[in-house]
Amino acid sequence: MPSMLHEAIVTLFRNRPTMAAELLVGVLHVPVPSAGDVRVYEADLTQIVPTEYRADLVVVHGEGRDGVAVVLEVQLAPDPDKEFVWPLYQAALRARLRLPVCVLVVTDDDAVARWAATPVLVGPPASWFVPVVLGPAAVPWVTAQEAARAPELAVLSALAHGREAGGAQVALAAIAAAVRLDAERARLYHDLVMQHLGEAVRAELEALMATGKYEYQSEFARQYIAEGEAQGELKGKAEALLAVLAARGFPPTDEQRERILSCRDLATLDRWVWRAASAASVDEALG
Repeated sequence: MPSMLHEAIVTLFRNRPTMAAELLVGVLHVPVPSAGDVRVYEADLTQIVPTEYRADLVVVHGEGRDGVAVVLEVQLAPDPDKEFVWPLYQAALRARLRLPVCVLVVTDDDAVARWAATPVLVGPPASWFVPVVLGPAAVPWVTAQEAARAPELAVLSALAHGREAGGAQVALAAIAAAVRLDAERARLYHDLVMQHLGEAVRAELEALMATGKYEYQSEFARQYIAEGEAQGELKGKAEALLAVLAARGFPPTDEQRERILSCRDLATLDRWVWRAASAASVDEALG
């Protein structure tokens, strides 16, 4: 049964079909045609082989000899069956679409990346299958400017580097880009980033927001904080906090709402507002 992280990474690639080619060309130096339409293709290969085989995602770039199909496989742990399944994906899809096929394996673990990159002997005398592997070390560190252009890539970058030194800046870039999206994707991407941060990186992230050293890029945070400040002092900041929580999909309980509205310390309200921009719950924002 695929894990939540597995499904989340597949969703990132499905939501941005060009990301597989962007990573293949820009990071892994694998040539992929830039011309032609890009479309998500049916990943169920059971029409070609009798046993049920389903890749995580198939993205087709262009058509015919000028095109290429990318089979995405998210692999979070070694699986000895994949040395038999991945060559089948490549052969079956090549037979169906009549165009070159690349198997791209994405993993969040360096050891799994090394395992997945091992060439597979598919037939004598020297017929080898070699997937293209994207491990965490190869995922680019996405800046705030790049994140605005490619939010899914920013989230993938945060998943890869969210436990490393400097990961807080990558997480901030991803969160800032995510909140500009529709509510469903914004909440999914935000929660993904926050759930996969290391403790040290999470603490750094909260410290940056609390001290104001980072100007948070979120449209709803910027809008409501500005409105709160314009209204002035305690009431404005309390209402700004409630608005940020509502925009994040975290309506406070009556008790939490009363705690916010009765607070008489500006510094505390400021801290809560900044925490609310990244917290996973109201309790965490008011912690």
